[in-house]
Amino acid sequence: MTAAEVFTEYRPLLFTVAYEILGSATDAEDVLQDSYIRWSEVDPSTVDNPRGYLAQIVTRQSLNQLRTAQRRREDYVGSWLPEPIRTDAAGDAAKDALLAESVSMAMLLVLETLTPDERVVFVLHEVFGFSHREVAEAVGRSEVAVRQTAHRARSHVQARRKRFEPSSAAAQEVAGSFLSAAVTGDIQALMDLLAPDVVEISDGGGKVSAALRPVVGREKVARFMAGLIRIGPPDLRFEVGEFNGLPSVLVYSGDVLDLVALIEVTDGLVSGVYLVRNPDKLAAAARSRELTR
Repeated sequence: MTAAEVFTEYRPLLFTVAYEILGSATDAEDVLQDSYIRWSEVDPSTVDNPRGYLAQIVTRQSLNQLRTAQRRREDYVGSWLPEPIRTDAAGDAAKDALLAESVSMAMLLVLETLTPDERVVFVLHEVFGFSHREVAEAVGRSEVAVRQTAHRARSHVQARRKRFEPSSAAAQEVAGSFLSAAVTGDIQALMDLLAPDVVEISDGGGKVSAALRPVVGREKVARFMAGLIRIGPPDLRFEVGEFNGLPSVLVYSGDVLDLVALIEVTDGLVSGVYLVRNPDKLAAAARSRELTR
């Protein structure tokens, strides 16, 4: 196989690795372009383990990008959310619960609380199953140091992770009812669908209007969602989809995508609402991604 053919074969895996490290599909694509340039200088016949070799290239590029991105996020206006990716036809994510959880909004937000090294080590070892030795080679540290980092990262994630329920027909039905109640402005119907400790997070990036802080609690979220629809433009239209393994709604103003709402359902109630309005994060939202590990 040529270098291009090998890279194409592993591209879904490499994109998934980069996206989970960065939380940005746009940045992940940039990393893959840079990584391909480096890979094209290698004779594939001399590489015994192309999966591991390519993952190492992508990891190093992603780690550099992550350190830069984290500095930028310190000045981000309002709440920061990962760039949503469409997972209606996401390959293994549809039947791999661990992979689906690893790209969920809740998990990606937990990963944001790790240091760059902790995040990389956790993603490579816990999600993709690379050995501590392979991870050590990828990040340029000793195996002992990687084991210690992996332990810290795992403990940190376990203490903060939410129970994840993959998208299902029942969750889609709850999301549909939630949308209907929001559109009609039925506060009581909304409250009946919301968990008591539901959290809504909006991301406008300072470029469009959005709540700057999370909205917490059943009544506050219900009134916020109803008000959002009420003050919206008159030409709104809605499309149901799946993003990051969650039932989702794409909201258009005319032909322009204005918002992606990801709806987290736990025990039959909406436990989280993630509203992404930052136009930079919606530019490629219509593109379905193939994910694998």
